[in-house]
Parts: sequence; structure tokens; C-alpha cells
Amino acid sequence: MKCVRIHGVGKRTILTDMRSDIVQTSLVVMAAGMGSRYGGLKQMDPIGPNGELIIDYSVYDAYKAGFNKVVFIIKKENEKDFRELIGKRAEKVMDVDYAFQRLDNLPQGFSLPTERVKPWGTAHAVLSCKGIVDTPFAVINADDFYGRTTYKLLHDYLSNAKDESGVYDFCMVGFILENTLTESGTVARGLCKVSSEGYLEDIRELTAIKSFPDGVKHTEDGESWHPVPKGSVVSMNTWGFTLGILDEIADGFPGFLKDSKDNILKAEYYLPSVVDRLIKDKKARVKVLNGSERWYGVTYREDKPFVQAAIAGLVNSGVYPRKLWEEF
Repeated sequence: MKCVRIHGVGKRTILTDMRSDIVQTSLVVMAAGMGSRYGGLKQMDPIGPNGELIIDYSVYDAYKAGFNKVVFIIKKENEKDFRELIGKRAEKVMDVDYAFQRLDNLPQGFSLPTERVKPWGTAHAVLSCKGIVDTPFAVINADDFYGRTTYKLLHDYLSNAKDESGVYDFCMVGFILENTLTESGTVARGLCKVSSEGYLEDIRELTAIKSFPDGVKHTEDGESWHPVPKGSVVSMNTWGFTLGILDEIADGFPGFLKDSKDNILKAEYYLPSVVDRLIKDKKARVKVLNGSERWYGVTYREDKPFVQAAIAGLVNSGVYPRKLWEEF
């Protein structure tokens, strides 16, 4: 039985054939971004040979890897289009739910600044799932193509994840920086320091990274560029979490808002920052899984033809069927 759960509108279908011997895992897709650099709602731009979207391939790969449920984080105003273009296809293979990232979803005692229009960031987006996600879950971006291996790594780890002695058991799929860049402009990445045992020790959000003839560099002010070591491991927002992360995000949000009062119209509450704090406080261990596949993304509109060609190559080689959802 396939099940669709519609959050917050008074309808709910209960999944009745859940088997106790199967570990349930969820995929959380962050799709509420404004797409400002791309110039439109890039999550709904066709990429595949029959109008498939990047999200279609993400859901398909997650299903093949063993995920049971998908939660789409979206803007309320995009709900109708999102359900029609994406949700209906996902319903064929997984339990589907929706979470709405709202600017006014703030802790008690805080009010929305009048001129704030920018979403509060990736940690705030995931916070929208509190009360909706009830299993270990993976988090991905809607506009990034990660490859099937990524979902298999995440699902297999989450199927055995166990918090012990007050320490959360998380994971992330790390990618080699050079495999995640675009020729169309700068990208944001979480630069990772990984221990010899394969655990994340430190993650720093770099918001503007670009490839130059003499190497990859990043800038914080748009003028001074600093080199990034070749072969660096970066986060592409491919995380695996147990449910405790939701309480930790909620607990840290008031402090973020207080610390950001001088930049309250633009400041973002980043998911990597929450993870980094938990690592430093010895409240979480994060296993870094090797993302060997090449990443493809549509950060800018100019990236689209390149991604279309990459998907076409995977279809032609038999990795994906020509009509993605035809078998269901």
C-alpha cells in the first residue's frame, strides 16, 4: 500500500502495512529556496528526456536505496504546483508528506522583522519538519543531483544508527570539492575537516567558492580570494540524522537570532553550523561517507544544458529508464 500524508490541511491517510522487521527511513528534501541566482523556481525546471526534474531522480534513487517516506519542505504558495508536478509522481513509490518553511516560524518572544523576505536558512528549513518526521532521516537539496550511491550510503547508515551515552549518531556524504563546482559562478559549500577514523571534526560554511586557472578559491568580501586545498572534502547538504537533531536546531535558534540582530535581514541559520556546534560540544559524532559519484547541480540557469547532457548519458547507459516512472 502506498500512502500520502497531507500535513496541516485536515486530511490524513494512515499507512497500514508497515512491517516491524524493516527499518523505516525518511528523505527530507529542502525545496523552499528562492532560486535567486537561477532566476526562477529551479526545482520545477525539466532536466530529463521526458520532462523529469532533478527531484524525480532523487526520489527514484532514494526509493531504490530503501527509503520509505519523503518529506518535501516547500513554500506554502508553491504547494499546488509542487503537488501536481512532483508530489503525484513520488506518491507512486513512497509515503509523501509536506512541511512549509514559514518566515514567521520563530521561537516565543521573537517577531518577524518587517523587511525580512529571505528564508532563514537550511537549519530553519529542517526545523519545519519537527512533528512530521518520525524516523531517522536524510536531508538533501532539491536542486542537486547526487547519484544513487549517495542514497544507498545514507540509508544503510541510518538503518543502523544508534545514539549512545548522550551522543547522537549522525552521518554525511562528503564530496571532493573539484567534483562539485560550476563554471557559471560561485557556489556555497561546507568545507570539512575529517579525522583519520573518518569522522567529521570541523565544518566551515564558505558562501562563495570559485575555480580559477591556478586553483579553487573562496572569498568573504568579494574582493580578496583565498586558496582552498585541492581534494578538500565538502558537504553538499547530504546529511543523515537521528531525531534528536530537530530538538537541537530548535534549542539553538533563539541564540542565533540574538547573535544576528545586527544583520537580521540577511542572516541565515545554517545546518552545518548546528552540526559543527554539536561536534564541538561532544554531543554528536558524524561519520563521513565517501561520495564517489560526480555531483551535478543547477545553481545557475547556464548550468542546465550541462546537467541535461549528464542525465542523458546516464539514461543512454541504462542507469535510468528513459521514462523514469513508467515501471510503477
